Amino acid sequence: MQKKIEEFLTSLEVEKGYSENTRVAYKNDLGQFLDYLTAHADPAVSDWGEVKKDHLVAYISHLKADREYASTTVARKVAAIKSFFHFLVAEGFIKDDPTATLDSPRVKKYLPRAISQQDVERLLDEAAKKDAPRSLRDRAILELLYATGMRVSELVAMNVGDVDVASASVRCFGKGGKERVIPIYDRAVQALEAYLTKGRLYLLRMPEQKALFLNQRGERLTRQGLWLIVKGYVKEAGIQVPVTPHTLRHSFATHMLRGGADLRNVQELLGHANIATTQVYTQVSNERLREVYDEAHPRAK
Repeated sequence: MQKKIEEFLTSLEVEKGYSENTRVAYKNDLGQFLDYLTAHADPAVSDWGEVKKDHLVAYISHLKADREYASTTVARKVAAIKSFFHFLVAEGFIKDDPTATLDSPRVKKYLPRAISQQDVERLLDEAAKKDAPRSLRDRAILELLYATGMRVSELVAMNVGDVDVASASVRCFGKGGKERVIPIYDRAVQALEAYLTKGRLYLLRMPEQKALFLNQRGERLTRQGLWLIVKGYVKEAGIQVPVTPHTLRHSFATHMLRGGADLRNVQELLGHANIATTQVYTQVSNERLREVYDEAHPRAK
């Protein structure tokens, strides 16, 4: 059964061009489902062709009641299982798809959370207080996240050659390997220049290393490492609202639209395939404006 999962994961890479992060998520979700089928399912199964809808319903109940997963997590795992069984049927490994009539769990849609421009400034100012190599790196990271709205995976995947200081722009590769070039403001350019000339050289261990952002071992900074960096500065800056690296992407989009940027341009900068995904940020912007109005005009409520 594990072999079929591996074949499915290979198809995601070769035929659909899915990213490594997506394939890892599918692998984890399907591995967890296989563990359930072999250890807890009643009746137990030893082949994918033996899986019935009842197994799936029981598994979803297990995820919700026993594991207490959020509805978004359950929905993602069900989507992975559905894709896998579609693959098994398409390749002729099984005849009937047990997920064909399976409903996906309803997921409450949440608006992306952005922080205020004042909190962004506090965060960026905090990172600019020190001049040590790692501090220069951290400042460049935070400035670049807010200047571009890049995904964390895109930022940590950047190489030195993706930075063009002369044209004040950076290059990144989004989902499906799609390339986009993003202009950056002067302060982000200055932060990158300082890091490249004074910071990265001290972190570099191997001359052939191409990664833009390095950890203390001279290796490419990981997403987890970047998350810890952001978390540390949020705490030092005394920001009380929840902030993750992705919050800066949300804030970039929200502040751009609030400042009058064209929706299509923001869509291109974010690398969204569908403009409907970008339109969500107009709701965030309008919602925040209503909050500001209510705070300033309490009697109008």
